[in-house]
Amino acid sequence: MVRVVGIDPGTRSFDLCGIDSGKVFLDTSIPSTEIAENPRSVIDILKAALPLNAIVAPSGYGLPLTHISEIGQREHFLTILVRPDDLKISVLKGLRKLVNMLKEEKFNAFFIPGVIHMPTVPECRKVNKIDMGTADKLSCAALAIHDQSQRLGIPYGQTSFILAEVGFGYNAVIAVQNGQIVDGIGGTTGGLGFLSIGGMDGELAYLLGGFTKETLFQGGAVYVAGDRTISPEKLVEEAGVDRMKGIALEAFVESVLKSVAAMTISAEHPLEILVSGRISRVEKIYEIISEGLSNFGRVRKVGRFAEFSKEAAQGAALIADGIAGGRFKELVEVMKLREAKGTVLDYIYLPHADALRRTYGL
Repeated sequence: MVRVVGIDPGTRSFDLCGIDSGKVFLDTSIPSTEIAENPRSVIDILKAALPLNAIVAPSGYGLPLTHISEIGQREHFLTILVRPDDLKISVLKGLRKLVNMLKEEKFNAFFIPGVIHMPTVPECRKVNKIDMGTADKLSCAALAIHDQSQRLGIPYGQTSFILAEVGFGYNAVIAVQNGQIVDGIGGTTGGLGFLSIGGMDGELAYLLGGFTKETLFQGGAVYVAGDRTISPEKLVEEAGVDRMKGIALEAFVESVLKSVAAMTISAEHPLEILVSGRISRVEKIYEIISEGLSNFGRVRKVGRFAEFSKEAAQGAALIADGIAGGRFKELVEVMKLREAKGTVLDYIYLPHADALRRTYGL
């Protein structure tokens, strides 16, 4: 009997998924703005769910598998990558408070890796990268591995796909071969997101000079459309009659297609192209994306086993179960999650990279 919870700290919502011996007992989604104002609400939900064998905590850019008792200032920094003079984003401040509360309450919580920590990703693909897919995107890949295994009736070690995780804030595309992550394009290195700029042109970064973390949450499709409050549903509805909304939708969709095309170098002959994330629930956008992706193979959405929580929370719950020695232990073993290592700054080769690492105690 293993009872666990996975947490996804999304840009739009914090989602919690709990499974008890593989069956869902907790399935909720809370606006991220509420968590920013009152992170204690998550603690209350977790306390009501006790006893719990394990929790996958909000892990941001990720860490090698780490118990919350080992989390200090260094680990806080590595998960959110915010300079001490720039901790202004309310959701990130709320997240930090939540992590401290989880530690104070002595929950059996774990931080999990991002894609760059995985030993299954060749080092040549990590060169000068930080964001190859955050821990929540890795959790989506875990759900996708399990889902493909179930649907095709194959062992985890035979799964093979490219996953396009199309979120509200950021997109990510992850390549999986033989049940293991072998490459990834993260939200700040890939194409245009719904909210975010994605990979920034180096010349633009230079001209901006120093910029804040908040900049990484800006410049996406909603900014191109000229309406920062527009919903994905409204964007696709008005794309045919409003020029800038049409450009925004086209740029957004094409960025996903280009990232998947790039991943075909790392995952040759995938069994499927899988799609997940908040934006994939908008049927018209999914139809447009899936039509373009059909050039690379059979396309479908990742199967979900819970109703309200996003795929990342569901995948995190599977990982938590595996960590606790439950029925999804093999999933954790095949993915080699326990063998993750290093930090997100290990593969930067600029002349001042060592000084940067020293600044943050790495």
